[in-house]
Amino acid sequence: MLTWRNIQSTSTAELSFHLYWNAWRNDQSTWLREDWMRGRGHWTGKKVPDDAWAWQQVDSFRVGGDELPWRYIAPDDGNEDDRTVFHVDLPRAVSPGEEIEVEIDFRSKVPRTFARVGFRGDYVFAAHWFPKLGVFTDDGWVTPQFHSATEFFSDYGRYDVALTVPAGWTVGATGRLVAIEEQGETATHRFEQNDVHGFAWTASPDFISIERRFERPGLPEVDVRLLVQPDHLAQADRLFDASFAALESYGTWYGPYPYDYMTVVDPAYGSRTGGMEYPTFYTCGTRLSNPLGSGSPEGVTIHEAGHQFWYGVVGSNEFDHAWIDEGFNTFSTSRTEWVHYGPVYYSKRYFDPPGKSFGGFWRRLFPGLEWHAPTALRRRGRLSRSDSLTSDALAVPTWKHLPHEVGNLSYSKTALWLTTLERWLGWEKLQRGMSIAYRRGAYRAPTPEELFAALEEGAERDLDAFFDHVYYRSALFDYAVEKAGSRSVVPKGFIEQDDGELGLSKPDDDAEPMYRTDVVVRRHGDGVFPVDILLVYTDGNEERVAWDGEDRWHWIVREGPAKLERVVIDPDRVLLLDLDWRNNSRLMKGDRFAARAWAARWAGWVQDLFLTVGGFL
Repeated sequence: MLTWRNIQSTSTAELSFHLYWNAWRNDQSTWLREDWMRGRGHWTGKKVPDDAWAWQQVDSFRVGGDELPWRYIAPDDGNEDDRTVFHVDLPRAVSPGEEIEVEIDFRSKVPRTFARVGFRGDYVFAAHWFPKLGVFTDDGWVTPQFHSATEFFSDYGRYDVALTVPAGWTVGATGRLVAIEEQGETATHRFEQNDVHGFAWTASPDFISIERRFERPGLPEVDVRLLVQPDHLAQADRLFDASFAALESYGTWYGPYPYDYMTVVDPAYGSRTGGMEYPTFYTCGTRLSNPLGSGSPEGVTIHEAGHQFWYGVVGSNEFDHAWIDEGFNTFSTSRTEWVHYGPVYYSKRYFDPPGKSFGGFWRRLFPGLEWHAPTALRRRGRLSRSDSLTSDALAVPTWKHLPHEVGNLSYSKTALWLTTLERWLGWEKLQRGMSIAYRRGAYRAPTPEELFAALEEGAERDLDAFFDHVYYRSALFDYAVEKAGSRSVVPKGFIEQDDGELGLSKPDDDAEPMYRTDVVVRRHGDGVFPVDILLVYTDGNEERVAWDGEDRWHWIVREGPAKLERVVIDPDRVLLLDLDWRNNSRLMKGDRFAARAWAARWAGWVQDLFLTVGGFL
């Protein structure tokens, strides 16, 4: 039974629903066609086992006891073979503020885990398993087809769900467990939750259930339930600690977690259901060998717990604006990791099973080899090596992006421009703006323009030009040192003498040497951003020159008693969207001690690696 209230200012005489699992009904769906474009060839149908396919079927649709017809639609691409959206014409319009009750009988064929949904052995994970109502706005229904590289958008509501499973199985789901009714060989688990925009659940006889309470001064208490696999029980403390780190950081920075319950799921081995978020409920994932400091399972756990804020509470339209959730959360994840755990160090897995790309059973940490800092530098490298920067602008609806570039744009680019804002404006101003965005956007699915307004309010300055470059356009940032050098200020050639005649210049051996320094910097990309230019002289003095970065090139001239030793554009690495840091600096002297030092350090690491591997041969 579904009760829907029209909260908009216009009437509607139709309803529109998602049937997400029909994305895996056959290889003609829009989801699978787009997944091929992402380069994930194992989803083309050739390698999909028969029990992996899925479907959802509506058997009856009733309003007031009357059966109503329904039909499939494909509002995005017109694909007649896609079955992920269906439409119903109502016998009468539903006015603003009015409610309508709908009864839907449906069946779903559960897939073998497909895109983080399904079963593996006696483990079941079910998300988007029921006909899910679209979002009605004053402009009509927003019910996009299911696309391979985008996620979801739903209205908030109240869920009351009863799940009947074999007796002895542990069940976790959105909301709080309110009752278990035993029925011999089966048991019915009932869950309730208000003010959420979805409902997911999992069941298995193998889960070990552990509950602890999150308690921090100034934040509401939260009961956290962990469903962990028996072979990962030793990592339970780390999974709780990472979840608590997210609740504390996000709650302090942006606003408190508004629900009193949260369920964390450690999915079954090989199920491919890890790293996914649902209201008050998320999956993390770990392995037997995960040394502390490697970033796993802390990173994914913080990230999925963090989704409870930017995905769960703010509830953005991820079909059109996936970056609002994914990018804001990626930035916040990286910052939380740094605050609570410090740097993540490089690690490598060994003993990969033959013919598998598992990554290896045993993981070795390389302490001292910092892998990434709070600036999400891994994301920067990934973005600069991809074609994303010359692909679609973020302002283009996400579902229209080239599928294999969605991740780089929504996660990496957004996290990097947020980090650039932090380094440019300062954390206090960015944090204030993000807190305004979170609190005002709660349960509202705010527009990008509303978020930008909140960030500008926190920054207390106009950021339109910045957002124009990073959001509305695919601007490329690349500042480079074109030329740099120093020479004596004593001119060479003919100069006017004391008697007014021209004569060849002669150096004054008694005078203190003076030098003229010339530096030419260039803007290669179309992106504009203010940068500092650091001039370091041979006598140890330094000077910073502020450049608005608008002209295509800029010429700096200085005179002084020392030569230029080096020049660096953006020495504090504020602009993380700069494509190529290699051309940001120029060293005048021929000193290569730094290069030799790094070469020696790398040689030491390589030697250590070979000795380690050799010990097992």
